[in-house]
Amino acid sequence: MDHNLTEPSNIKKISEVKLEFMQSDASNIPALLDKYRLDERSGVITICNQYKNRLEAHQMEQKRMDTMQEYERKYADYEYICGIDEVGRGPFAGPVMACAVILPKNCNILYINDSKQLSEKKREELYDEIISKAIAFGIGSVPPTKIDELNILQATYEAMRQAIHNLPIKPDLLLNDAVTIPGITIKQIPIIKGDAKSISIAAASIIAKVTRDRLMTAYDKIFPGYDFANNKGYGCAKHIEAIKELGLTPIHRKSFVKNFIN
Repeated sequence: MDHNLTEPSNIKKISEVKLEFMQSDASNIPALLDKYRLDERSGVITICNQYKNRLEAHQMEQKRMDTMQEYERKYADYEYICGIDEVGRGPFAGPVMACAVILPKNCNILYINDSKQLSEKKREELYDEIISKAIAFGIGSVPPTKIDELNILQATYEAMRQAIHNLPIKPDLLLNDAVTIPGITIKQIPIIKGDAKSISIAAASIIAKVTRDRLMTAYDKIFPGYDFANNKGYGCAKHIEAIKELGLTPIHRKSFVKNFIN
């Protein structure tokens, strides 16, 4: 028998190499890549290339997250830094909602971003991680009748004030997405496009978005025909046609849809 045709007993099978990579912590991937860099088997080369690409993507994401913590580092002397964002200013139906969230110092949640830049699945995943890691969060919500009474800008400010008030811990500093909230004595830092520049604001945008989306999906069962589960209350063509055909529901903003009703 030609023993040169068999692999030495101390060389791992390709399936075992793959399992070793799969079970390894991300921090150990560089060491594994170095371990197998001279292995000329095509299957091992493929595995190494896959994990090398994942490692490079992970490192790029880590750099992005480092930039997302610029403001949190800049104001690190403040103990409780709170990010604030809103969702639902534009829809024809449903409330405008805001979230205020306080993350731990040096919190590192990869892939967190402006909620509009994320898929629904990713938002749901990040929502759970943010909730589990946050020091505190609060939600504010202003219903359609109040939006019609106040106007959307003032209703948004009210939702933000509610979110801050509903925090179980009083923040020392507010990082806001673009706005300065009237009637708040806590120091505020408005940041243009803050949900793409601050991890705290981005976290708030995700919690607010997921919370409101879940509410609108529930409303779809109560008010069928308007497709709230998919349009989340925004004025798409199907929603406008439903308004014309079925009329308004109690969750419609009359000041937003007056051009579509008789």
